[in-house]
This record gives sequence, structure tokens and C-alpha cells, in this order.
Amino acid sequence: MMITNITKENFEAEVLQADKPVLVDFWASWCGPCKMIAPEVEQVAMEREDIKVCKINVDEQGELAIRHGVMSIPTLLIFKDGKVETTAVGYRKKDEILELL
Repeated sequence: MMITNITKENFEAEVLQADKPVLVDFWASWCGPCKMIAPEVEQVAMEREDIKVCKINVDEQGELAIRHGVMSIPTLLIFKDGKVETTAVGYRKKDEILELL
């Protein structure tokens, strides 16, 4: 499944109103651990049809990062029924990401 890039304009429709759990990866292009976790997140997106995977660039969408209390990146948030159910900060391997779901 594809990874959806999220902006403040599409956040509500793509994340809050999603009909399945949503894994949101808050990242930045200059962040080393973000580059390390990116392939892991991509594998999750390709393997799991039952979830939606999204990415938010904190440099471009700082308002969303602030709204969700993202202080460090990478941060993974898992939304279910429009609410944050799980938060994980820092690098995670694919298996660890799957455990969060």
C-alpha cells in the first residue's frame, strides 16, 4: 500500500476520518534516525493492507507536530477512530513497529 504524505489541509480526512488504524511517521530530511526508520515504515506499508501509513515532514508541517506534542523525531503515532492510541519516539525495527499496531 502507498504511503500518504500529510499536510494540515488533508490531515483530518486522511488520518482522523480513516476507516482503519493509521500509522503516522513524523520525520525530517536532515534527521539520521528518520532515514534509518523510513525503509522499516515502507515495509510495514507494503505488508499490511489493514492499516494506513502516512508521513508528516515536521519542517513543512510544524503546526501538526506541535498540535500532537512531537518534540523529537522520528515519532510514530498510531491513530484509531481519530484518536492517538500509541506513541513511539526514536528508531524502531519493522517488527517493533508491527508490535505497536
